[in-house]
Amino acid sequence: MASDQAQLMQQLHDEHASALFGFCLHLTGDRLRAEDVAQETLLRAWQRPSVLDASRGSVRSWLFTVARNLVIDEWRSKRHQNEHSTDDLPEPGDPVDQTDALLQSWVVAEALTQLSPEHRAVLLECYYRGRSVAEASRRLGVPEGTVKSRTHYALRALRLALEELGVAAP
Repeated sequence: MASDQAQLMQQLHDEHASALFGFCLHLTGDRLRAEDVAQETLLRAWQRPSVLDASRGSVRSWLFTVARNLVIDEWRSKRHQNEHSTDDLPEPGDPVDQTDALLQSWVVAEALTQLSPEHRAVLLECYYRGRSVAEASRRLGVPEGTVKSRTHYALRALRLALEELGVAAP
């Protein structure tokens, strides 16, 4: 921006910003919205420096007209119907803290590494993949009775491994 244009904008702000803000506040009834409208109006003046030529008419009336049109356009827009300003910010909902679940899954994963491959496989099929005893039997290639007994002993071994890791049974 050329220094003369910067000086022109500074002069425009010094002479009209206070009155423009008051006018915008009167139109909107909301300080934040009035600040936005005044800022947008001054931005449009900066984008069109030719309108600031005093020989073309009153600069203040041009600024007020632009501000008024901005408020009217917003009032007519769908955005105005969907937005509601408030002084109170909504409290964020209680974020779900997943830290305990994450730590618990790490501990269980560590305990599972201490089991035999057969015990891990039967727990994986029955508990993590949700398969029935018959389905697990087919997938593992062992009789259903073996799946049942391995599941029983795998759960006992898992409980023992968890106790060794410092997890108390409920």
